[in-house]
Amino acid sequence: MNKKVFVTRKIPDLGIDMLKAKGYEVDIYPGDSAPTQKQIIKYLKKKPYDAVVTLLTDCIDAKVFDAVPTAKIFANYAVGFDNIDLEEAKKRGITVTNTPGNYSICVAEHAIALMLGLTTRMVEADSFTKKGRYKGWSPNIFIGSDLTSKTLGLIGAGRIGEKVAIIASKGFGMNIIYCDIKRNESLEENYGARFIPMVEEVLREADVVSLHVPLLDSTHHLMDASRLKMMKKTAFLINTSRGPVVDEKALVKALQEGVIAGAGLDVYEFEPKLVPGLVKLSNTILTPHIASARESARNEMARLAAQNVIDFFDGKIPSNKV
Repeated sequence: MNKKVFVTRKIPDLGIDMLKAKGYEVDIYPGDSAPTQKQIIKYLKKKPYDAVVTLLTDCIDAKVFDAVPTAKIFANYAVGFDNIDLEEAKKRGITVTNTPGNYSICVAEHAIALMLGLTTRMVEADSFTKKGRYKGWSPNIFIGSDLTSKTLGLIGAGRIGEKVAIIASKGFGMNIIYCDIKRNESLEENYGARFIPMVEEVLREADVVSLHVPLLDSTHHLMDASRLKMMKKTAFLINTSRGPVVDEKALVKALQEGVIAGAGLDVYEFEPKLVPGLVKLSNTILTPHIASARESARNEMARLAAQNVIDFFDGKIPSNKV
């Protein structure tokens, strides 16, 4: 009997074609926007699916598992997997996989772009010009700040954080400091990065703080009001990791009161909703969770998600098993 796979939202054809080439029956949720958990459950109850390909926006817990007891693999189309109840999956003998491909450079480049946008005040200047307010050159408008020779503080120096550090070091001559549960010796030896064991010390010293940590109980609201106050008033905060790592209400207050100079965000605590006041701030750049939105990255994610399902059905341990 052909395996049945349900995909909770349209992913690149490369992944879908891989599944169909194996003879699997593939059904895809028809909507363009993210389905609610109730909508996912409704579709999962229609057939005895053997596998489910999920997205980071899907809340996968006991209710979903109950709706499709035949599915023994949930392949997350994402690097992260905090949307899936791993403990519940483990109790039920369900395999969970993710897609940690070689596209961390995309997120790293986006983090750098946010830094540049903030320090050059490019987005503010673009809006100013498009509104017809530019009346001629002036030495006093949109004075920005340099990245060259400044200090970049990384909270997390894994694959993405390391690439951010390399670009910042080689491209702008920035000094690199970082905090992580594991030391990155390559970053230290090749790029002069300095390991600092305490997050607080990184915050006090850095001119730009870039977050690259998974969402765990220990990292939820890692950047709260007290830690934001530890940063320099001239410093910028960049978040391309997970929204709840930052206490967004505290961040808005810090930006309003000049506790820090600005923030560049690609992820949000209550995504897709933004906390009140955030969009009104001129010292922010807000992008809609697009750091990995490159054709190459999306195709690689689709390939990995499909391959995880195929390997599982072939009796292999998926290489990206969580």
